[in-house]
Amino acid sequence: MSNKWIPEIMYEDTEEEGLTSHIPFIPIPDNEEMPKILFIFESRETGEFEPGPEGEELPVTEMDLHQYADMNVLKDKLDKHTYDKVRSALDLEPIDTATAKGKKITDNVRKNLGI
Repeated sequence: MSNKWIPEIMYEDTEEEGLTSHIPFIPIPDNEEMPKILFIFESRETGEFEPGPEGEELPVTEMDLHQYADMNVLKDKLDKHTYDKVRSALDLEPIDTATAKGKKITDNVRKNLGI
């Protein structure tokens, strides 16, 4: 990933389901890769105010930096036991359980579609 490209998190502008089902997406230029980690600030107003440049009241905002890792990278780089510990820390089921449930859902969809 080049140092000049900055990923932009986007959302579909639709009230209906859409292509991404309301999940944000990042358009990736041809010469770039999906970031392995994203840094995102959490912004919260404190309920306090301070004077702005022209004396107007501006809300005081606290910023807290968060990091989000690509689970595919972790899956490829960690052993299964460690990867399952990470999944557990995120309140996700072990990968074998999640895979089996996903396969069952896919099989039901195929059955309903007659595939």
